[in-house]
Amino acid sequence: MISPERIHYRKEGSQGRGDRVVYWMQRSQRAEENHALEYAVNEANLRQIPLNVVFCIDPEYPLATSHSFRFMVEGLAETRNNLLERGIPLSLMTGDSIHEVPRFVQDAALLVVDRGYLRHERQIRNAVAEQTGCQVIEVESDCVVPVRAASLKEEWSAATLRRKLNPQVSHFLHLTEKIELKTDSLNDIDDSDQILSDPDRLLKQIGFFDPPKILFARGGRSEALKRLSAFLATPVTLYDRTRNDPGVEVTSGLSPYLHFGQISPLEVARAAAGRAGFLEELIVRRELAINFVWYNEKYDQIDCLPDWALKTLGEHRDDLREYTYSLEELRHAETHDPFWNAAQKEMLLTGRMHNYMRMYWGKKILEWSDTPEIAYQNTIQLNDIYELDGRDPNGYAGVAWCFGKHDRAWKERPVYGKVRYMNANGLLRKGDIRGYVEKVEELETMLDDQTGI
Repeated sequence: MISPERIHYRKEGSQGRGDRVVYWMQRSQRAEENHALEYAVNEANLRQIPLNVVFCIDPEYPLATSHSFRFMVEGLAETRNNLLERGIPLSLMTGDSIHEVPRFVQDAALLVVDRGYLRHERQIRNAVAEQTGCQVIEVESDCVVPVRAASLKEEWSAATLRRKLNPQVSHFLHLTEKIELKTDSLNDIDDSDQILSDPDRLLKQIGFFDPPKILFARGGRSEALKRLSAFLATPVTLYDRTRNDPGVEVTSGLSPYLHFGQISPLEVARAAAGRAGFLEELIVRRELAINFVWYNEKYDQIDCLPDWALKTLGEHRDDLREYTYSLEELRHAETHDPFWNAAQKEMLLTGRMHNYMRMYWGKKILEWSDTPEIAYQNTIQLNDIYELDGRDPNGYAGVAWCFGKHDRAWKERPVYGKVRYMNANGLLRKGDIRGYVEKVEELETMLDDQTGI
């Protein structure tokens, strides 16, 4: 049974009309542990009509890149196969969802959508709902505790949200029942399987053809499960002891898969039961980020920061900077700091960055920019474009944290004011930072060898 807190009635529609249920898949790009999908299957069974899942690839999607599209398409190909095994077709469209989806659902009795948390995700869903004549229901499937069940306001910190989340986790963490579709829905299968089986062809078709220039793993549920299995095979204490050591990779690597909805956070949380440090990141920290973008409409602007952070950064805006770098210099890792350059290169080469280096990376952009406002926008832009999990609540909360969000005031320093400071000596104390730099250099050589540069 799907918890009623996950179900949101977006629009009433004509009753008794329409010959199929449509699930517009957007954020939850998977056939398993997907509350929106199971809700749609159940509704199709109750109405005794077919079900069709539709996904719309928009070439104009904000800050999308060829490597993020490729990762997504690889996951969608696997999702389509998994859906077909359940007798559920997936139709693929290209274009603007606001125009394409309403046309697709003209003959639908019900449109089911999954919940998105970012501003543009909500705007797109609102625009589609306004143009449809059928009932629209939104089902939330990409956090453990639904965002409004967790809190009805923006939380100050992880500590304040944790007190509200922890008593509710067990209520929402139960297995999502997989419901058998009873009505034949495979009569109108299109050629989406052929399109999805050839990512190069699809990317070229939408204007994003670009040979792979990063070394990250493939997208898809099976790849996510491999990473989860490998992570769970490590000693429980290893993550807690060494997760902040850049020279030792002990994290799960699941962030991009969670971002694209290729694996459910509930499935990951159940599998990782007993790993308190990891669950703190997966549930409390991740859902603090969701709370942040849901309730703070300025989540991608410096004005999202608490008053104390804005005040102290303003007071130090004219402080002398020992180094300043333009966006292009930062983009190409052309700074004096080999540790920061390695972090930027890791992001360019792999589409990800070690979690601890991501904090150092953002702090230094603040230190090396002419103003806090420029620093904030440059950090957002680099993160959104080059991280596979960019354009995500976690990313926006992570950037904001570097500037004082979800934190407290510290000792006052030049440029930073009372915002938490980080330096290279801290990296040296945390672990093998030089080994991290060497690893990134090896990745750079490996990519050069592969591409013949």
